[in-house]
Amino acid sequence: MTTGASQRGDEGKRGDLTWGTTPRLVRRAAENHEGRAAVVDGDVTLSYRDLAEAVHQAARAYMAAGIEAGDRVAVWAPNLVEWIIAALGAHSAGAVLIPLNTRFKGHEAGDVVLRGGARILVTVTDFLDTDYVALLREAMGPATAERPVQGLAGLERIVVIRGEAVDGTQSWSDFLRGGDAVDGADADARALAVEPGDLSDILFTSGTTGKPKGVMTAHGQNLRAFGDWSDVVGLREGDRYLIINPFFHAFGYKAGILASLMTGSTIYPQLVLDVPDVMRRIASERITMLPGTPTLYQTILNHPDFGATDFSSLRLAVTGAAAIPVELILRMRAELHFETIITGYGLTESCGIATMCRYDDDPETIANTSGRAIPELEVRCVDDNGAEVARGEPGEVVVRGYTVMRGYLDDPEETAAAIDGDGWLHTGDIGVMDERGYLDITDRMKDMFIVGGFNAYPAEIENLMLANSAIAQVAVVGVPDERMGEVGVAFVVPRHGQTIDPDELVAWSRQRMANYKAPARVVVVDALPLNATGKVLKYELRARAVEG
Repeated sequence: MTTGASQRGDEGKRGDLTWGTTPRLVRRAAENHEGRAAVVDGDVTLSYRDLAEAVHQAARAYMAAGIEAGDRVAVWAPNLVEWIIAALGAHSAGAVLIPLNTRFKGHEAGDVVLRGGARILVTVTDFLDTDYVALLREAMGPATAERPVQGLAGLERIVVIRGEAVDGTQSWSDFLRGGDAVDGADADARALAVEPGDLSDILFTSGTTGKPKGVMTAHGQNLRAFGDWSDVVGLREGDRYLIINPFFHAFGYKAGILASLMTGSTIYPQLVLDVPDVMRRIASERITMLPGTPTLYQTILNHPDFGATDFSSLRLAVTGAAAIPVELILRMRAELHFETIITGYGLTESCGIATMCRYDDDPETIANTSGRAIPELEVRCVDDNGAEVARGEPGEVVVRGYTVMRGYLDDPEETAAAIDGDGWLHTGDIGVMDERGYLDITDRMKDMFIVGGFNAYPAEIENLMLANSAIAQVAVVGVPDERMGEVGVAFVVPRHGQTIDPDELVAWSRQRMANYKAPARVVVVDALPLNATGKVLKYELRARAVEG
């Protein structure tokens, strides 16, 4: 068993006790950092007071639209100031937030909206030349007199924060004006009625069953976790935080938005990951906090304009999702001027956090481990019987403590499979822990692979591909890729009498699923290798994919 310690040797502020809930956090932040910029998004700058007022008006608008405490609101949009207001406003109205992946296709988004029970969807109609409302209606049915999307019975309203409010939807400005019908005191009372143990969000994450699962977490546990996270990293008032990680992800939302509010940092949303634009913003906006995958830092260091860009403002880096060379850590410190570089490990089911390195760890520790447990959390590596293995020996990583999710939405069987009777969350990841309690993730029990920082789950991809009538069987494996870290390779067996063109199937897949899920390569085979019990021997396929 290991427990962590904070950056400065104490446990910092208990986020669940200091702020309690997101609505109270917004109010406290406005009091503590009233004149400081909270968000800078292009030409829009909101002070902490401005943000609190905008969130309050959004909460009134949700209430005017009929949202009650415990109702669900989905947000399907890129990193924008309106995303922040829509999400925090929903919390202040007592609602549960359901963030949607911006890479989802229509049927993927529709499935999450439907199973999540969202009454309102906040979205955009012009992101990267894509109309999300059109995608949703294409997949789930057109608008009707009763519903904004025919196939989504529980969805009552679609609000468009950027782009044209098409038929059957409502513009963000009109939606907010509707809040004038609700007394401000009633909105205050609703916000203050939210309790630390109330659900704050449901983040859908895919799994080995191939069916995305809704991970439920509460206000208090999220604030406590990322209060500790902020303390370990050393995020502080006045930091200028370029949030590259998508807001729909636990990192962008919790380690980004919530951590900034807790510390008085300024949020700079990054709309898309464009390295030249990131470099320009670092210099022009004097960014101090820059999270990202190792690939981001490598790309910056190798960019032709590197020598002409001023990186002297950079102070903090948080990285992970892929192995990081020691040499890169050294270059980040020497050439990008980072004082603190942190690597860590977490999963959505534990609020997105479990272990972290510390500010004074050496480059070898930062590069070769994912750190040690955060304060008041237990992390172990165990064998098949749940017994802790010896230090230095591989075992399944399990986590116990306040960060563990409340469960999967409407899925008690999967919840029981993930959290055992002693409260240990079984991650499905294989790791090795050293004598200091530092963890090295070495493998994935569930065959998950990571494409450009996004988790891709073979079972989900296989289920999506089986919708193609030409496929009889399919098995997906992840293989190393220089640019993306890993990519998927799909081995497919055609149905009798069918012919499959690999390039055409790749193109078909890209139309049906988020691009990080779509296989980079398709291999047509006569049969899949099976063991004696009929299970596909994916290690054989993985070897073939690497060789081929």
